[in-house]
Amino acid sequence: MAKPQSKPGNANFSSGPCAKPPGWSVDVLKGAALGRSHRAPVGLEKLRGVIDQSREILGIPEDYRVGIVPGSDTGAIEMAMWSLLGERGVDVLAWENFGQMWVADVVNQLNIEDKRVMEAPYGELPDLAAVDFARDVIFTWNGTTSGVRVPNADWIAADREGLTFCDATSAVFAMDLQWDKLDITTWSWQKVLGGEAAHGMLVLSPRAVERLESYTPPWPMPKVFRMVAKGKLDEALFRGATINTPSMLCVEDALFSLEWARSVGGQKGLMARAEANLTAFAGWVEQTQWADFLPKDPATRSCTSVCIEISKNSGLDDEALQDAPKAIATLLEKEGVAFDINNHRAAPPSLRIWGGATIETADIEALLPWLDWAFDEYTQQIA
Repeated sequence: MAKPQSKPGNANFSSGPCAKPPGWSVDVLKGAALGRSHRAPVGLEKLRGVIDQSREILGIPEDYRVGIVPGSDTGAIEMAMWSLLGERGVDVLAWENFGQMWVADVVNQLNIEDKRVMEAPYGELPDLAAVDFARDVIFTWNGTTSGVRVPNADWIAADREGLTFCDATSAVFAMDLQWDKLDITTWSWQKVLGGEAAHGMLVLSPRAVERLESYTPPWPMPKVFRMVAKGKLDEALFRGATINTPSMLCVEDALFSLEWARSVGGQKGLMARAEANLTAFAGWVEQTQWADFLPKDPATRSCTSVCIEISKNSGLDDEALQDAPKAIATLLEKEGVAFDINNHRAAPPSLRIWGGATIETADIEALLPWLDWAFDEYTQQIA
């Protein structure tokens, strides 16, 4: 087929770090508190600004604590696991690479004896009805490398006895998290906000705080994980007094992203932008013989980390099908059309194209004919 004439205005479709918000330039960083202490009034004000604006945009209840912690989303979820697990049994759910990492922490690092690992292959969810909410429960809201999200929080018991730990990094700001069902929620700035790496966000419900103040884990606690002093929650951590030194350049960038989020309608506007991108993909997949969504259930398809596999109806043999995603991604990168869209090495052969709120739907629509072109080029190369 002929090479398409139009290219996406922004070719950055990586699933992390993700595309910057429309209108971003280095000029937005001019007000950064560089060379100043993050504990000085100017630094604390900016850190509190990230916390307060995140709370407001996401509708986080006032009695939930919100803090900035080290180590991106990984640091935030592991900080919570190390601090809160062990008081009771745990169900840990996994249906892609990052969920498997939290399984490894529970099984191999924390060595929790009373554990149940509930897994599903890429493209599917575990049996959510089998989860026992008398236990602690760990899950990802959106499986970044499988493109599978939980459809809602209806499966989570309102009268649960255990705590829910939710890795929401590729869901928050694009999907409707139900805060009354979540006790520990984590994310980083680098996904839907298009921010920079290394900083994590941690949200604790009152029930999580109660656990922190009434239970002491049996294992050593690294300094960067410590949230309790003399048996009480360190409240300063949730007022901007970070455990380690944050990058004030990244903080300034996050403040811009939050202001941009407000400008497009806040949480509802961000969700609408991501869902519009998924709709564009869905229309194309429906008409395309060689491509299919990795998740087959429409209710569980991610609107952020959109995962496309090569269909068994594509006419390719098994070897060619395995090689196709990398070949397509390489062709499109050479054309300057799409960067970093080959899926994670742990995932089945597939394309992973970020469709979060910083991506314009017009750029998705411009990309789709190029996917067809690249597939056609690949089939000709191997013929």
